[in-house]
Parts: sequence; C-alpha cells; structure tokens
Amino acid sequence: MSLKQLFTAKDMTQGPPWQRIMEFAIPMLIGNLAQQLYNTVDSIVVGKFVGDNALAAVGSASPILNLLLALFVGISTGAGIIVSQHYGAGDREKLGTAIGNCITLAAIASVLSMIIGLLITDPMLKLLNTPETIIDWCSDYLKIFFLGAAGFTFYNILSGILRGMGDSVSALLFLLVACFLNIGMDIYFVAVLQMGVAGVSLATVLAQAISAVFCLVKLLNMRSVFTLTPASLKLRKDSALRILQVGVPSGITQAIMSLSMLVVQSLTNSLGEFVVACNVIIMRVDGFAMMPNMSFGQAMSVYAGQNVGAGKLDRVTEGRRQGMRLSVGLSVAITTILLLFGHILFGFFTDTPELIALAVRMMRIMAAGYICMAMTQVFQGVMRGAGDTVTPMWISMFTTICLRVPSAYILAYLTRCPEWPNGRPEALAASLLFTWVSGSILSYFAFKKGKWRKKLEHQQAAQDAAAAE
Repeated sequence: MSLKQLFTAKDMTQGPPWQRIMEFAIPMLIGNLAQQLYNTVDSIVVGKFVGDNALAAVGSASPILNLLLALFVGISTGAGIIVSQHYGAGDREKLGTAIGNCITLAAIASVLSMIIGLLITDPMLKLLNTPETIIDWCSDYLKIFFLGAAGFTFYNILSGILRGMGDSVSALLFLLVACFLNIGMDIYFVAVLQMGVAGVSLATVLAQAISAVFCLVKLLNMRSVFTLTPASLKLRKDSALRILQVGVPSGITQAIMSLSMLVVQSLTNSLGEFVVACNVIIMRVDGFAMMPNMSFGQAMSVYAGQNVGAGKLDRVTEGRRQGMRLSVGLSVAITTILLLFGHILFGFFTDTPELIALAVRMMRIMAAGYICMAMTQVFQGVMRGAGDTVTPMWISMFTTICLRVPSAYILAYLTRCPEWPNGRPEALAASLLFTWVSGSILSYFAFKKGKWRKKLEHQQAAQDAAAAE
C-alpha cells in the first residue's frame, strides 16, 4: 500500500476480513491511545508539579465532563455508521447530505454542551460531595473545558466521518500532532506559568481545536468521493433523524455510564482524597487497557456497516469471527503487561508508595474484565454497524444501573472496617469486574438472538427476491 493510499477512504467490502479490520483498527488503536494520552498527561503533570490533591481534582471532574459530552459522542457514533453504510453502497449524494448534516449537528451539540456545562458545574460538584480541598480546582477545570467544547465536539464527529469512509490514518495523524502540542502546552502552562489545574484544561482545549481544524481540511479535500454543498449543511429531516436514531442510543449509553460513574464517584469521594487520587490513576491506566477493545469495537462497526451497505452479509459473519480472535488476543497480551509492570506505570503519576500499592491491588482485581470487554465490544460493534444501536444501549443501561452502582455500594458496605469506615477501595474494582463479566455474557446472547440478525436476514431475503425477478 502506497503512502497516498494510507490517507484515503478504504473499501472494507473487498479482501480478507482480518486484513481490512487490522488496517483500520491499528491506526484507530494508536489514535485512541493518543486520545487517552490527553487525560493521562493532564494527570501526570498536575500530580508531579502540583500534588496528589490536584490529581484528585482532575479525576473528580471527569465523570461530570463525560456526562455532558455524551450527546456528541452519540452523534459521532451515528455519523460513522451512517457514513459507512452510504459509502459501502456507493451513494455519493446521500453520503454528502449525511456529512453536511453531521457538521450542523456538531455545531448544535457544541453550543448545548457549553451552555449546560457552565450552568450545572458548581451545583453538580456540590451534589457529589466533592471535598472542599479540591472543589475549586474541579470547577476551574470543567468551566474552561466547556468553554472550548467545540474543538472536542468537532474533532470527534469529523474523525468519525473519516473513519466511516475507512480513513482512520488521517484522523490518527491529526490527533498525534495535537497530542504532542497538548503535552508541550501542559508542561508550559503548569510548570512554567504555574496555572495549576486550569492550565491542563486550557492545553487540552487548544490541542483538540487544532485537531478538529485538521480533520475539517482533510474532509474538504475528499470531495471526490461525495458531494458536499452549502445546501448539504441544512438539516434534512430524513438524514438528521437517521443519524440521531442510530447515534442517540449510543449517546444515551455513554450518558448512563457517565451517570453511574457520578453516583459511584460520590461513593469514591466519601472514602477520602487518597482513594480519589488512586481511582484517578487506575482509570487513566484503565483507559489504555480498554483502548484495544474500543478500537476493535469501532473497527467492527465500520466493517459491518460497509458490508451491510454493500449487501455482503456473509462477510459480516466471517469478519466477526476473525475480529474476535484479533481483539481477544491483543487484550490478553496487554492485560499480561499490566499485571507484570503495572507498578511502574502507576509510578509515573505519583511518588507516594501507598498510593501505588493500592492501585496495583485494584488493577489485579480488574484484570480479567478487560478480556471480557474485548468480546463485548466486538459483539456490540457488529450490532451497531448493522444499525442496531438499541440493544447495546439496553445492555449498558442494565449493567451500569442495575449491576455496577448497587454492587459498588453493597461491596463497600460489606467491607467496612476500622481502617476503612465507609468500605474498602477494592470494592470499586470488584464491582467493575462483576459488571464487565455480566456485560460480556449478555452481549453474547444478544448477538446470537438479537434483532440485528433478523434485520440482516430480512435484507438478504429482499435481495434474493430482487435477483430472482
């Protein structure tokens, strides 16, 4: 493959499924790792240059941030799936309309995120019993982020469009450039200008805006494969509703997961700043461990979407098998690395030995869950690519609301002791493991018997009838 071909839209309806999936997933994986690096660098910089309380502040702010940004995460998912289906079908006009409507929806989502975020930041922090020692830092971090929400919104949605056409390499390149800028600005704002937590938030906002501009320029230079006019930006009921119908369930899923994190964050806050800081470290490393799973899930959505659009349903089934083997194999390798060298990784965030030791114990509890999540993401990725985003939504709602939140509080209650009067912190890790294993089992049965299969069988029957005529 030539260098030019790397940065173009890719047809995933031809060639060996595993090869097409890997060509897409590897840049996607690197890009997701770089995306995770944003938050990780924030945590490392404030932990090293400001202190453990600043580290706790960044972590306490994250669930609120994720809750309010769930809307455009959903639009991004819908954009990628609809674009992949139109691209697979070779429908140039509908592809251009979908892309134009995605851009307009991104603008609307940006404004909503900014307004709502600024209004609820302080009340939400108080509602969650955020410790007084870190509440002001949390507020500064969130408000700066919401003021610059447009950059993050547009990057996610525009990169989702690029990936829907099979071009995960361009989105990766732009993200890597912004990532290095973010690291440099983080260090400059915090270590040199002494801006504290506000500095890392400002650096992230600026870096994301730059990556969004790069994505937009690339997209405008790809109009040889779609028709984009000013009229395409006008919301069309059929196109916009289709994007929202596919994307909103994913957005709701993200929102529910974030809401459950908020409820659990309240429990975490009750355990004290030490556990809050430890939880931040765990979640940052957890983000890297989850990246292969998320990458293969996104790759399977695009792969399934293009092949469904092209009517090649047999490739969807074979691609799922091959994608599963790749995803689980990589997840096993990364989980092994975390178990062997996790203490070294945690040492990047803090110099406190007790904090590192607790993080290691919690990671060991969670380890097996990453392999379960690898299976979950592949099953749900295929379902989403086929257009069924509702089933994964219900599974996520059940596991997060009915399993994660109650199990965290029950386990914390059962592990109370003089040293930990509100419960042991390991209860948080155990509740995650329970949730991930349960989600994997439910996703397997939904995949085997879910409505996504009926939809594909109906489409196949229609194609066979048309061919017979």
